[in-house]
Order: sequence, then C-alpha cells, then structure tokens
Amino acid sequence: MKTPHTMKAMIAWWDLTESQQNPATLREFIREEEKRWADIPGLLLKIWISDPSSGRWGAVLLWESEGAAKSAVLPRSPAELIGHPLDFRAWFDVEAIVGGARPLEFE
Repeated sequence: MKTPHTMKAMIAWWDLTESQQNPATLREFIREEEKRWADIPGLLLKIWISDPSSGRWGAVLLWESEGAAKSAVLPRSPAELIGHPLDFRAWFDVEAIVGGARPLEFE
C-alpha cells in the first residue's frame, strides 16, 4: 500500500434542498451502485454520507494516489436523479489512517 502522504481523499456533496431526492430516496441508488464501486483500481474506500437536517448528500473517497483517482473510470453519477451537478468537491492529502477496533456492519 502507498504511504499515507501519497494517498488522496475527496469529499463531495450535493445540496438536495431544490431536488426531488433526499437521503432516504437515494438509498436505493446506493444499493444498486455500491457493487459497481467495489472493483475500481486505486479506490481504497468509498463512504456515502448524508445530513438530512441540511439537505446534503454525498461521499468521501480514499484513493491510493492522485494518479489512480484521475485515471479511474467511475460508475454513473447520481446527478441525473438529483437534477444538477455536484455543489461541492475538495481534495485532501491523507496524513494518517487508523482503523477501528470492530468490523463495520450495515443493514
């Protein structure tokens, strides 16, 4: 694995306040899409996030390198469902990573 300082994290979200979609309606999209993200070269982790109180929905992605992120062929975007492109995207250098003491489980 790459050293943490060569890894890149990307945070992106949509503002859903003007959309017909909300975090609950987008859960089905996630269930359909999550398998398509599993085998993308260079993608170490993708976490879908939401904040229903502010109407934000998006993702945090951890990439092994900037090159891997730039060369990745990504699955379809939820922009068509949401009705507009991303409202926010920012890239960060990864300085360190710590795993939790127990495995993650989701319903």
